[in-house]
Amino acid sequence: MKIVIDDKSGFCFGVVRAISEAEQALAGGGTVYSLGDIVHNRMEVQRLESLGLKTITHSDMASLAGARLFIRAHGEPPTTYTKAKELDIEVIDATCPVVARLQSRVVEAYNTMQPLGGQVVILGKRGHAEVVGLTGQVEDRAIVIEGEQDLKLIDFSRPIFFLSQTTQSIALFNRLGEEMQRRAAKAEQVTIADTICRQVSGREQHLTEFAGRFDVIIFVCGRKSSNGKVLFEVCRKANPRAYNIEEARELDPAWLESAASVGICGATSTPKWLMEEVAQQIQNSGC
Repeated sequence: MKIVIDDKSGFCFGVVRAISEAEQALAGGGTVYSLGDIVHNRMEVQRLESLGLKTITHSDMASLAGARLFIRAHGEPPTTYTKAKELDIEVIDATCPVVARLQSRVVEAYNTMQPLGGQVVILGKRGHAEVVGLTGQVEDRAIVIEGEQDLKLIDFSRPIFFLSQTTQSIALFNRLGEEMQRRAAKAEQVTIADTICRQVSGREQHLTEFAGRFDVIIFVCGRKSSNGKVLFEVCRKANPRAYNIEEARELDPAWLESAASVGICGATSTPKWLMEEVAQQIQNSGC
């Protein structure tokens, strides 16, 4: 059986940078507290926890006076930094530069819309760390939509500034932008700013082509990965024999029956070593 690991799958620049910063901090000894999972991949989180990283929530911050707090690539709202300063917590800020720029764009969009009586609309997953960080830049005065069903939240008689979470689908963003312009009292009152990360979005077309080259696709990603859900759907549309797993032991031999080739790929939060483990499992067990 031919087994190929997609060379363009795996950590994006922002995640590579964040993990590198975490490893450097941990190398110096002592505990580093990560505000939320450093990456939406349980296996990689466990690896870093074995090095001394501890995952916490915002409610734990009150007990961390004087400790080291890690801000992951998703970013945080300003209130988190304010609280850390009050508690004398040392912040290790690994916010992805692309996300940081988007946070600034959200503030600019809000300031532009304020005198016009307009609205800032963000395409994103409600409750996702990046989205919480984005809306927090403007004290949660932005409208978050996940799809066409949420367009009812927008007042189309007023100006709109439309942006997106960095890992959303370009096709969905474009479709919703066009629909906003169609519904708006004046199409020119809708400002559309494509803020989707091209390192991530470019994978959609690539994975469509990659998934079509193999009999079976094994897509590896954490259950919490928003980007993983989007990219797996891309693979599934291109190849109905696409299966989503979090780790090698979830492989089902029945999936690979009569398959001459298997493609292994993953999300921007999937470590290469995990995809290699999956490939090895297939090879060793004859799945």
